[in-house]
Amino acid sequence: MHVPDGFIDAPVSVATGVVAAGAVAVSLRGARRELDERTAPLAGLVAAFIFAVQMLNFPVAAGTSGHLLGGALAAILVGPYTGVLCVSVVLLMQGVLFADGGLTALGVNITDMALVTTVVAYALFRAIVKLAPHRRRTVTVASFAAALISVPAAAVAFTAIYALGGTADVAIGKVFAAMVGVHVLIGIGEAAITALTVGAVVAVRPDLVYGARGVTARPLEIRSSPLAPAAPGAVARAEVPTAEPAAATAGTPEPAGTPEPAGPPEPAAAPRRSARRVWWAGLAAALLCAGVVSFYASASPDGLEKVAHDKGIDKKTEDHAAKDSPLADYGVKDISDARLSGGLAGVIGVGATLAVGSGVFVVVRRRRATAESERG
Repeated sequence: MHVPDGFIDAPVSVATGVVAAGAVAVSLRGARRELDERTAPLAGLVAAFIFAVQMLNFPVAAGTSGHLLGGALAAILVGPYTGVLCVSVVLLMQGVLFADGGLTALGVNITDMALVTTVVAYALFRAIVKLAPHRRRTVTVASFAAALISVPAAAVAFTAIYALGGTADVAIGKVFAAMVGVHVLIGIGEAAITALTVGAVVAVRPDLVYGARGVTARPLEIRSSPLAPAAPGAVARAEVPTAEPAAATAGTPEPAGTPEPAGPPEPAAAPRRSARRVWWAGLAAALLCAGVVSFYASASPDGLEKVAHDKGIDKKTEDHAAKDSPLADYGVKDISDARLSGGLAGVIGVGATLAVGSGVFVVVRRRRATAESERG
């Protein structure tokens, strides 16, 4: 659903750019509360993984394909504010390096694909989790539903933006019907990818899934020993030595070296498990998707491209400012072998997105740590 240059006129493009900039600014502040020393590197990995999976176009109808948008996946894994930043980083890298999504339309794409999908998906996800039983399966089911609805929601948002600033004279009713219809089908693929990914992480490390916090943890149960002689309903009490009368002990020195009564032992804090294995596994999956599996992706136009061609929205499409990029159209310039060219471009994209995303999130995390130390 990457909107190219020329679809939307300048005033609306500027307005959506302002909205996108505001959303990114708010998300930078909100992400400080979501990120810690473990999740900051994982957020960069989530951005790289979304970049990789977006290269895997899947067929949804005759002559039409779809791909992951990623807003739901990012919001559930690392939080809604951080999720907006993840998808925004992906869109920026795609536009600058691969000429995918117009640069003048970057505000449109961030507003539609990062902001709308993340807000809609996470709001629905939290509603389902709140009403349903607190089980791991609930997180997976809620992820499926949230991702499913987020894609047609983005299609509706694009239609609204096009109604305000579309450059071609096309009936909005036809655009709405075509966009929502095809993106409902794409939403099924988005839901499947999101649920499988979230479910896999929850099964291994639920503590690393932002949306699963407070859902998958079992409440602490305190049970009395069956060997205790207390009568039913009686409350067991620890034996505490009674103090001697003050008169008897007054003036009597306490023997040297007598240990003071020890208080109840403090519960040991649960050791924090490293997220290194999950990080490496996620990176390997991203590289595999971008470097190998992407070669077998559908070559059919995606939902927006198909609708734009059929309805005449693309009449005033402009050339991309980065069309001469050595990585334009997800291939490495001057490499004739299509498989090698596409795979290498995908690997470069994963690496670049991981580097930029991780840098952003580590800086956000450090700013939070600095602010906490100043308050302390």
